[in-house]
Amino acid sequence: MKRKQPTKSSPTFATPEIQQIEQLFQFMTDHNLEEFEYSRGDLRIRLRKPSSGLGVSAPRAASAPEIIVSNPGNSAGAASPSAAPSPPPEARATEDLHLVKSPIVGTYYGSPSPGAEPFVKVGAFVETGQTLCIVEAMKLMNEIESDESGEVVRIFVEHGQPVEYGQPLFGIRPSRKK
Repeated sequence: MKRKQPTKSSPTFATPEIQQIEQLFQFMTDHNLEEFEYSRGDLRIRLRKPSSGLGVSAPRAASAPEIIVSNPGNSAGAASPSAAPSPPPEARATEDLHLVKSPIVGTYYGSPSPGAEPFVKVGAFVETGQTLCIVEAMKLMNEIESDESGEVVRIFVEHGQPVEYGQPLFGIRPSRKK
């Protein structure tokens, strides 16, 4: 019996091609996934969007994913570390921000009541002690106050979204003291 001879080296998940990685990223975008991991034998592929926890207000397709491909047995088919994208300028800009993190697990509310104006908006200047939001935990409304004066540059969560302990809620650019 004659065996079927493989035609040209067809890409498989054992030797990932960039097109397959792009298809995985498109799958992640289509299904609103923040992270995807695939492993089989020595091959391990891990795709992660850079800013987990971003609100829908930020365009997800514009952010470059973190791509980790490791295949010690076949380095020719694996993406080289130099091919990995550098952090986007947006990520570099957040390094100098003061992050206000959730002190408790609960539900984030940006305004005091449904339909009311939010406590703060992006671009607003806040003072130390000013209420930024409410995190509801076990039917108790906990006001989260700013621990830094400055400009609100990012709001990482949406109204009504569950938040975890230590999850960033706001990015504040501290005001420069002269």
